[in-house]
Amino acid sequence: MHRYRSHTCGALRESNIGETVRLSGWVHRVRDHGGVLFIDLRDHYGLTQCVVDPDSPAFAQAEKLRSEFVVRMDGKARRRPEGTDNDDLPTGKIEIYVTEIEVLGPAGDLPLPVFGDQEYPEDIRLKYRFLDLRREKLHQNIMTRVEIIKSMRRRMEGQGFFEFNTPILTASSPEGARDFLVPSRIHPGKFYALPQAPQQYKQLLMMSGFDRYFQIAPCFRDEDPRADRLPGEFYQLDVEMSFVTQEDVFAAMEPVITGVFEEFAKGKPVSKNWRRIPFAEALRKYGSDKPDLRNPIEMQDVSEHFRGSGFKVFARMLEDPKNQVWAIPAPGGGSRAFCDRMNSWAQGEGQPGLGYIMWREGGEGAGPLANNIGPERTAAIRAQIGTKEGDAAFFVAGDPDKFWKFSGLARNKVGEELNLTDKERFELAWIVDFPMYEYNEEDKKVDFSHNPFSMPQGGLDALKGQDPLTIKAFQYDITCNGYEIASGGIRNHVPEAMVKAFEIAGYGEQEVVDRFGGMYRAFQYGAPPHGGMAAGVDRIVMLLCGTNNLREISLFPMNQQAMDLLMGAPSEATTKQLRELHVRVNLPQK
Repeated sequence: MHRYRSHTCGALRESNIGETVRLSGWVHRVRDHGGVLFIDLRDHYGLTQCVVDPDSPAFAQAEKLRSEFVVRMDGKARRRPEGTDNDDLPTGKIEIYVTEIEVLGPAGDLPLPVFGDQEYPEDIRLKYRFLDLRREKLHQNIMTRVEIIKSMRRRMEGQGFFEFNTPILTASSPEGARDFLVPSRIHPGKFYALPQAPQQYKQLLMMSGFDRYFQIAPCFRDEDPRADRLPGEFYQLDVEMSFVTQEDVFAAMEPVITGVFEEFAKGKPVSKNWRRIPFAEALRKYGSDKPDLRNPIEMQDVSEHFRGSGFKVFARMLEDPKNQVWAIPAPGGGSRAFCDRMNSWAQGEGQPGLGYIMWREGGEGAGPLANNIGPERTAAIRAQIGTKEGDAAFFVAGDPDKFWKFSGLARNKVGEELNLTDKERFELAWIVDFPMYEYNEEDKKVDFSHNPFSMPQGGLDALKGQDPLTIKAFQYDITCNGYEIASGGIRNHVPEAMVKAFEIAGYGEQEVVDRFGGMYRAFQYGAPPHGGMAAGVDRIVMLLCGTNNLREISLFPMNQQAMDLLMGAPSEATTKQLRELHVRVNLPQK
């Protein structure tokens, strides 16, 4: 018999009854039933009930076992007594009568429980992540992640893509976040950067004639952490294709992402015909460039009904042509208690309040706004936004560029509070027609709004003859249930257009050549039209595992302060290491 096991802890079935078997694993829990010990033995594959009674030669050893001891157990497989089957376990019809126990690895007092999935302080969980990963839910999440990545690879290969690995040590690039820099020992005073994304390399692969690339790529960004974005590193399904239009990218990727969601959705419906929503429309209707389409609420511009009205606050605002009033319908929200609650919530978000109208029996409007604008205007608003008796509407006013994010939060809050958002489905969509540029208020200059390597709609002519802030790009995102899960674009492969695009954002031609020399040179020697995207593996896994925190689907994540509590990173470098790298530490004054 094998030194440690003849079977795994998830393998035994009724067909094994009568066999002498050997199992090894962790003691999940020990139950004492009138002197008979029941030991649940667990390994990666499952759990088996083992029984030791006072007649067994292993009984004395069994009495010493505690949770998370690693043990080997020999014994005979037998049928569980009638009425004690456990239908939740594949091994639930059998048990092992134990005759021998060997302790392979004793365990000290546990800093956190492994049995059960109760909440526990995050810093303890991360410091003892090897214990945390033994817990059933987290263990399942990690294995789901493994299967999702396998599914992605299989589907990408089925679409004719080839997997390539791109370098980890590279040059700094303006991808929109801070780089992690790595000092060079061989080249004093110079630094490598960890890639924020394999953007330039995958485009260079298209220059090299490889046609269809993908990679499960590690990416590194020195960003502040949040629940849906891990500090430090993350993984993406990175994709690039040659000789394609935007429609070709959509046609290739939609079945891959839809297929992955359908495979792991556990029966939840997944949208098959993805909506395509222009960026401006997404902000206008949903107050978000990653709208949760499970929420049926769509906002509308109702400015005309307030222009010149008796509600002077809005009427005065509307004297400025850039200002608007948006309505957020609230089906079933027509109670004073709910409206007051939403008003208090808005104040908690730093707003002066949230005006509202309620529609009573007979369709009559009620509330301060209705009293100020009168029944005719109230009826006209109702007719436009389609509210009924028992409904309400909330109103946000001012410059849409400044209030759209708040209006989106209010829409989400109404959908959540009134149970309008269907939590039992996945709603995927493309967001298209992103603006090429935006105005950077901090630096008082025009800047790239998304990916600097994207092709502007209208090409070089648009860059030369159009107001930059009106140029749309061939850029697109995939959204799901309020999260951006992928982003991409058709690339700007024309050297003159590339230089002009960067010039508008304040980069001179020499700076473009210095910072993107490899790609700029490649464009001089026959560059195919190409495009692609990158889908966030972590976020997709998070959604499919039904959690809202990426730490629940990652093996060894950092905490909110970007510290690895398990390995003790970041740590100080030794004087010798710093000397070899020609680096001096200049700490901030305390």
